[in-house]
Amino acid sequence: MRTNPEVVIIGGGLAGLASAIHLSKKGLRVTLIEKTDYPKHKVCGEYVSNEILPYLKWLDADISTLDPAMITNFEFTSQNGRIARTSLPLGGFGISRYALDHFLFEKAISNGCIIITDTVTDVSFENDIFSIKTSKGILSSKIVLGAYGKRSNIDQLLSRDFISKKSPWLAVKGHYAGNFDNSLVALHNFQGGYCGVSTVEKNIINICYLADYKTFKKYKNIDEYQNAVLYKNKNLKSVFENSTPLFEKPLTISQISFDKKQPVENHILMIGDTAGLIHPMCGNGMAMAIHSAKIAAELVLDFYDGKIGSRSLLEKKYTQEWKKHFSKRLFAGRLLGKILSYKTFTHIMTSAAAYFPSLLSLIIKQTHGNPVTIN
Repeated sequence: MRTNPEVVIIGGGLAGLASAIHLSKKGLRVTLIEKTDYPKHKVCGEYVSNEILPYLKWLDADISTLDPAMITNFEFTSQNGRIARTSLPLGGFGISRYALDHFLFEKAISNGCIIITDTVTDVSFENDIFSIKTSKGILSSKIVLGAYGKRSNIDQLLSRDFISKKSPWLAVKGHYAGNFDNSLVALHNFQGGYCGVSTVEKNIINICYLADYKTFKKYKNIDEYQNAVLYKNKNLKSVFENSTPLFEKPLTISQISFDKKQPVENHILMIGDTAGLIHPMCGNGMAMAIHSAKIAAELVLDFYDGKIGSRSLLEKKYTQEWKKHFSKRLFAGRLLGKILSYKTFTHIMTSAAAYFPSLLSLIIKQTHGNPVTIN
C-alpha cells in the first residue's frame, strides 16, 4: 500500500471523486479509500442543478457523454392533489449515481489517483500528520478529506454530535420503466414525507422518497406503506401505477440526519453530505457535494503552495467558505421541511404557488446557488 500520498480522501462518492480529480489535475498525489466497488446504485434523488456544469467542464468531465435527461421544469403536489408548476431558474440534469460515480471514478484513475477498496477503521492525528488505518494497512498523510457520506463508523470514532441522536428519517429509492416527462422534476408531498420523481439516462425513471419512521413502522413492508400512505396523493399514485420496477427490490437507508454538522472535525476537512445534508425536498444535494469538493481542493492546493501558511488558517478558511456557500441553503431546507410537515399549510402554499408560480421560483432560489465560478 502506498503510505505517503499528499492527500487521502475517505469516501468515493461525488465529493470524494470530484476532489480527487481536481487535486490530481493540479499534480498532487491522491489516494482515495472507498468501501465498495464501482459501479453501484445509491439512494439519491439523482437530479443535479446546472450551477455545477462550469466546474465539471473544468475537471474535463463531460457528462453529456452519459446522455443525461435535460430538466427545465419543476412540479410540486400536495396530498389533496393540488399542483404547482414553474420553470427552474437554472435548469438541471438527471443522471444516475450508478453512471455518474463510475464515470468520475474512471476519470480519477486516468488522472493517476490511487483508489483502494477498503474500509477505514481508524483515523488519528499526531505531530501534524494523519494516520489512516484500514484492514490492508496504514497510510500517512498531511491532509485528509472526509467524503464518506451521511453517516459512518468514522463519525462515531470522532464523536460527532449528530451521531448520538436517533434520526426519524429513512429513504427509499428505485428505478422504473414507464412514461414520464424528461424535462420535469416533480416533488410529491404525502403524510410524513416527500417523493421526488425525475428521469435519468436511457429514459429511466428515478423515484426516491423520504419518510418518517414513526409512520412507516405501522406497516408490514414497503408495498403496504406505499399503498396506504403515498397513494393518498393521487398524482404520486398515478406515477407508481404507470411505472414498472427495474430493481428486484427498492434500496433503503435509515437514520438520515439533517442536524447541523461541523465542516472540520479533528482537522479533517469534511465535504459533501459528510459536512451537511440538505433536505431532499430542496433537490440539490448532488450539486452541493461537488461544489464543496471544489472549495476544499482549491484551499488544499493553496496550502501546499504556501499561500495558506498554517493548518489552522486552512481550517478557518474552509469553514468560512463552506458556511458562505451552504449555511443559508441548509437552513432554508430545514425550515421548509419543518413548515411543510403541516398538512394545512402545505395545501395553502401549494394553492398559492399554483396561482403565483413566481412564489415557487423564489423558494427554489433559496436552496440553489449561482453557477460555480472557476478561478
